[in-house]
Amino acid sequence: MTEKRIGIESSLAVAEAVKLANVDVIAAYPITPQTHIVEGLAEMVANGHLDAEYIPVESEHSAMSACLGASAVGARTFTATASQGLILMHEVLMVAASLRLPVVMAVANRALSGPLNIWGDHSDAMITRDAGWIQIFVENGQQAFDMILCAYRIAEHKDVLLPALINIDGFHVTHVIEPVHILDQKTVDEFIPPYVYPNPLDPDKPVTMGCFAMPNLYMETRKSLDNALRQSKKIIIETWNKFSEITGRHYYPVEKYKSENTDTILITMGSYSENAMLAIDELQDEGKSVGLVRLRLWRPFPSEELFEAVKSAENIIVLDRAISLGGPGPVCSEIKSAMYTRNKKPNIISVIGGLGGRDISPEDFKSIIDIGLEKIKVGKTEQMIMFGVRE
Repeated sequence: MTEKRIGIESSLAVAEAVKLANVDVIAAYPITPQTHIVEGLAEMVANGHLDAEYIPVESEHSAMSACLGASAVGARTFTATASQGLILMHEVLMVAASLRLPVVMAVANRALSGPLNIWGDHSDAMITRDAGWIQIFVENGQQAFDMILCAYRIAEHKDVLLPALINIDGFHVTHVIEPVHILDQKTVDEFIPPYVYPNPLDPDKPVTMGCFAMPNLYMETRKSLDNALRQSKKIIIETWNKFSEITGRHYYPVEKYKSENTDTILITMGSYSENAMLAIDELQDEGKSVGLVRLRLWRPFPSEELFEAVKSAENIIVLDRAISLGGPGPVCSEIKSAMYTRNKKPNIISVIGGLGGRDISPEDFKSIIDIGLEKIKVGKTEQMIMFGVRE
């Protein structure tokens, strides 16, 4: 293996990964903050650096529809979007999963309207939770590059055949120039096998896709899709292990940071996890028993790995960068549901913060932990905390 370390904007690192994956079809509509990804790919195609069809569609709904058609005839496909664009795709997202088409998509996570906001949070990812796609979160440009490559090997595996979505925080990751290790083409070709769809659309061998299901069959189809998504975790872990052998970069469904045998654990997803690490460093230097757990795999949800990561904790503080209006934070709700099945039930505090691109500094994370522990102390664990909001 050879790789080169260069300073590159994370969006363009994603484009480089897509190029190295030798995609056949790219269909996309530009929307902030993912535009640089597809602009970079359009330039590669126009300059002859990538032999692919680039389809400049009139909407995100059309982008996903084009990807479905291309994938169904056996083409390796890619698209990218964000926020309202992802919402516009929703009708077709469900079809991609149910047809078992391994489309790969990068989402530059961004707040939803209204009011209109172009900065990053996880609202778009959370509302896409139940679409049937594999979903992975990254924290920086290197991880974005790596996970795009892994996504193709995972999604196109004969035992998976599901679409995969890589969540990349808008602006905080997409527009940041970072040092990224770029793999060589030979290594990527060996890592990602050729895409061979088992039942492609072919006029000479007709097949039916997207059938109508009566009530006596519909539940069975959904159960089958749920089984497939849950079982994909095995291939995800195998892929990350193989990637680690090649690059030395290790990825896990749930990743721990100084959390062994700590009384309190903070749980985060995405780029703000790196600020949270600094907060944990400072708190442990002060002698406090606080650690960090980061969720990388969002779907399928890694319950067993989560249980193992938090087994020592008496208190769990969950940061959501999305609000489920009228209910608990979506990630916190998921964790509470998972923990309910265990005999050991820690105190769990839901914190909403960082909406619409609002920063959360290391000092803010220390405050979040202090506020959460105070809520636990006075027995108000049911109260959701809106951190930093002016009232």
